[in-house]
Amino acid sequence: MASQAREKFATQVNSEILTSIRTIARSEGRQLQAVVDEALADLIEKRKQSKPRANVMAAYQASHEKFGTLYKKLAE
Repeated sequence: MASQAREKFATQVNSEILTSIRTIARSEGRQLQAVVDEALADLIEKRKQSKPRANVMAAYQASHEKFGTLYKKLAE
């Protein structure tokens, strides 16, 4: 894996969360920044997956336009 540019930033975090992250890093023999990087990457991926793909939404819209009346009747 190619080395990626790193950038410093400062923030505040709940002390219990920070303690847990430090514990995880220590128990895995990793640097704190590596665990934070992993956590942020996981959050980004999770958020990406929670949004429906454009082609899925297009298929839904087409289906709803064609069968919207049927869907309403089935819901009743």
